[in-house]
Amino acid sequence: MQAKTFTLRDLVRYTLVIALLIFFLFPICWMITTSFKPPPDILTRPPKWVFKPTLNNYVYAFEEANFALFIKNSLIVSLISTALVIVAGCLASYSFARYNPGAGHLMFFILTTRMMPAMAVIIPFFVIFKAVGETAIGEALFLGLDKQGTLVVCYMVLNLPFAIWLLHSFFQDIPVELEDSARLDGYSRLQVLRRVVLPLAAPGIAVTAIFCLIFSWNEFLFAFVLTRDVARTITVGVAGFWTQRGILWGPLSAAATVCVLPMLIFALLLQRYIVRGLTFGAVRG
Repeated sequence: MQAKTFTLRDLVRYTLVIALLIFFLFPICWMITTSFKPPPDILTRPPKWVFKPTLNNYVYAFEEANFALFIKNSLIVSLISTALVIVAGCLASYSFARYNPGAGHLMFFILTTRMMPAMAVIIPFFVIFKAVGETAIGEALFLGLDKQGTLVVCYMVLNLPFAIWLLHSFFQDIPVELEDSARLDGYSRLQVLRRVVLPLAAPGIAVTAIFCLIFSWNEFLFAFVLTRDVARTITVGVAGFWTQRGILWGPLSAAATVCVLPMLIFALLLQRYIVRGLTFGAVRG
């Protein structure tokens, strides 16, 4: 078998790939190394590459800044909102794919709600949830300012239009004949959806859940405005290291590492599902 010759084109391609990797990965590597540096070695010029690593920055973030609470809040809000979005999005997008109510106008209306900037609705949301939090229903449903339920509702409002549009094309790609055959076997419409359609659309549902989870985990504006201390999320907790006595670079880097690494590892582990889901139908039609 003849070995492949290494051409100038291959050299340029690999050089470009390496340069891009260095460009994009360098900030992450810098953040991780800074999180292990003692304070005197963080802002030295030139940068100190050989140092004695320490875990004091992580200890400060978790013990002094109560960062474990922020991680807990982010996990609860992200997982619950993503689960609710997937359930509601599957039902809505399947209905649009099979019945097409409004001849496409409703789908366009749903898309326009996603186009609206979050800054335009943050003040109305603040007023609404402040009023709801003063009622008995708000207390029972954990709705109000500085409540986890408030963030769940906000993230559902932001993610649901995206989920409906993404899932709509997946359900459209599933042949209707499969559903007709199942109906002839005596399945109801909901049984067809649960036993036939959803398993076939699993790659699309997975990629939608991944995107919604990452967005909910990284969201900052709503969590910053609508929470104080009890329901504060991890992104707001990272911003809390900008203090009046300066920026605490060590704890800030430790907190940012804890914030970034879970979603980074999650995306790397599930990247094949992302590629499979997108090629399944989300980028077609």
